[in-house]
Amino acid sequence: MEAASLAHGVASPVSQREGMTKNVSLESLQLCERDGKAEDPGVVGMELPVARNIKISNITCDSFKICWEMDPHTTEKITHYFIDLNKKENKNSNKFKHKDVPTKLVAKAVPLPMTVRGHWFLSPRTEYTVAVQIASKQTDGDYAVSEWSDIVEFCTADYSSVHLTQLLQKAEVIAGRMLKFSVFYRNQYEEYFQHCRDVLGSRMMPSVKDNSGSHGSPLSGKLEGIFFSCNTEFNTGQPPQDSPYGRFRFQIPAEVLFTPDTRLYFGDFYCMYTAYHYVILVLAPRGSRGDLYCRDRLPELDVTNNRFLTRVCGEDGRVVFQHAQDVILELIYTEPVQLAQGTVSQISGHQLMSFSTVNAKKDPSCKTCNISVGR
Repeated sequence: MEAASLAHGVASPVSQREGMTKNVSLESLQLCERDGKAEDPGVVGMELPVARNIKISNITCDSFKICWEMDPHTTEKITHYFIDLNKKENKNSNKFKHKDVPTKLVAKAVPLPMTVRGHWFLSPRTEYTVAVQIASKQTDGDYAVSEWSDIVEFCTADYSSVHLTQLLQKAEVIAGRMLKFSVFYRNQYEEYFQHCRDVLGSRMMPSVKDNSGSHGSPLSGKLEGIFFSCNTEFNTGQPPQDSPYGRFRFQIPAEVLFTPDTRLYFGDFYCMYTAYHYVILVLAPRGSRGDLYCRDRLPELDVTNNRFLTRVCGEDGRVVFQHAQDVILELIYTEPVQLAQGTVSQISGHQLMSFSTVNAKKDPSCKTCNISVGR
């Protein structure tokens, strides 16, 4: 099993060993039962300070910095910190990814704050509780320990652009060759389109993306948009006649949504315990609210040269649109779309509900679409 690491500590606000940055190593991992009382009392009579005013900062999807206050006159006795970390949904059980991962991290005492980092016990977008115990290792190998600190709660962050770039690179490996297409399409029930006509002024309106895909995606629950597809059948070059989302289909010429002023972003790469892999792309008109949200969070793609979706103007002035053959593209367009810009018709195929990706959970064991951070 990969060992967790407690990364470089920085200057302590209490001790004036400031400026001396140390490499903090995780000495051991062990299970503990924490009930608010000191455990393994060790040497009788040794009093250790209780960590106060715990502060969590610099939170990422798989790391955080932690510091606290304590009596500076007792620091010479301190050799270790015990950090008790639990997912908030069940504070009394150890529910990390791997069942053998303990909840207590034992770290050598170093100047604070220190960084706790470990993708195998920290997941993105997850609420945790943390408490600290101060310890002093004795000559016989036992520990004298303080009372546990108060419990502090925090939530880990989304994937950063670095993590998304890693996903992008993995998706590029399996994208396959490019096929021509001419329309974007969106399947829904007849009632959906009737609602658009009667209530929304004959417009399809953006809505908040669901929780499908990678758990760390910065899109889920935050970006507003309209889902479209563009994949075509290999033998016909046309959109498939089957869909899991409804028997009625809105089709719109690709050039209406994918214009020279449209920016393209990579959003996610995932699968749902099947051989099919999905890539989420965002189409955002330049300067739109969706564009402003994505540009600081997602990798931007060159619209004329990428492995998933391209728009290329030929020498004859005609624009050619192409999509990747070997992944299923889910496109999020970030602005309202007028029904009058396309057509609505009923498809002749089946409604394959098993292929729906609504709130679909990513397979955390797939080596093709996972990276070495929380899933």
